[in-house]
Amino acid sequence: MANKLLRDHPQRIELNNEVHARPPVAVRRPARVTYVASYADAAEAESELDLLSELARDHGAAPPEPGATHYELALTESRLRWERHTEFSRYMLIADADGTEPFESSAISTLPADWISRLPGEAMVATNVALVAGNVDASKYEELSRQYFSGHPLIGGALANGAASALTDLRIREDGFSRLLVFNGSMSPRQAGRMIQRILEIDTYRVMALLALPVARELTPFLLRSETELADVTNTLLQEGETDEAQLLNQLTRLQASLENRQSVNNFRFGASAAYSDIIDRRIAELREERLEGLQTFQEFTERRLAPAMNTCEVVAKRQESVSRRAARATQLLSTRVGVGRAKQNQELLSSMNRRAAFQLRLQQTVEGLSVAAITYYVVSLIDYLAESLALIDDSLEPRIITALSIPVVALIVALGVRTVRKQLTRTTDG
Repeated sequence: MANKLLRDHPQRIELNNEVHARPPVAVRRPARVTYVASYADAAEAESELDLLSELARDHGAAPPEPGATHYELALTESRLRWERHTEFSRYMLIADADGTEPFESSAISTLPADWISRLPGEAMVATNVALVAGNVDASKYEELSRQYFSGHPLIGGALANGAASALTDLRIREDGFSRLLVFNGSMSPRQAGRMIQRILEIDTYRVMALLALPVARELTPFLLRSETELADVTNTLLQEGETDEAQLLNQLTRLQASLENRQSVNNFRFGASAAYSDIIDRRIAELREERLEGLQTFQEFTERRLAPAMNTCEVVAKRQESVSRRAARATQLLSTRVGVGRAKQNQELLSSMNRRAAFQLRLQQTVEGLSVAAITYYVVSLIDYLAESLALIDDSLEPRIITALSIPVVALIVALGVRTVRKQLTRTTDG
């Protein structure tokens, strides 16, 4: 054996086996198939594994592994196939028809009723399939409709380049199941299993895709109100004169938050709907369907019934995104306008402060001048008292002359002192 050049990635085996994990089930004719797709969240998936483990123990089989997303179990009278998908789980039971008439009995009857009643989730799709041998005769469409589909108009086509044919009315009967009648002309068991699975997947993904339609319908009035409110705000901004910009900004912020909340909640639903629609297109192409005279094909029915709903969802999703972007732009513009207004107010405030500072400077200079005069007056008064006292000792001294000569000297010294103190204070403040 050749040596490996590289180490295996930890998930190499798991990822490689994933493509082989869900091979199509072989269905031999004649057969009964019951298919159920249940809408269940991740928490309910754990209880599904517990129920499957219980059923496996009752039949002496190995239970599914923890965290498994698919499992197959051979029962006494049927085979059970379980698969877990992102939003739903699907169960497929395959049993022999035992030569009975189509739909006389269903494969789900091979499961214990108590076990079925404990299944989690809510049914989205439930279909009983009858696989019979032979080819369908166009002259018997009306008879088949009356016999198995309560006289409803049939939908169907020739499959796999004429190797089989399938008929259904896509209606839910009183027992909660719809019906699918498949005529197998020359398909192998594996090929029959693939064809049945594709038709059932088309029905499943059609219903799952339509989950977005109620969301789109509920969202439309909200978007209309949001667009009207946004238009009112922008019209107010266009009007001349003063407006309460803070109030408008608050209104726009609330509107944008509401839009963002709706978008975050609905984005997954719209995205999943588009993904399901793409899967439906691929599954229809894989059918290699040909027209049966007088019947509407699966492709025609899907395009006419599903396409308008998907277009509605797509338009609403784009409209939601558009309104959200416009609200964001309006909020940004108003924020810029508020910022410019505040900058203008700040500039006016600074100008006012500058004028006030200049006034205070002039007032301070006036006060400084008065202070110099007052200090000079008091200092000269002291010198006058001192000169008069000295004149009592020496008669040659003239107190008035001494006082008069001291005035300019004292005034100059005081002025220089005040100026020096002011410079020191200014330097300290600037530092």
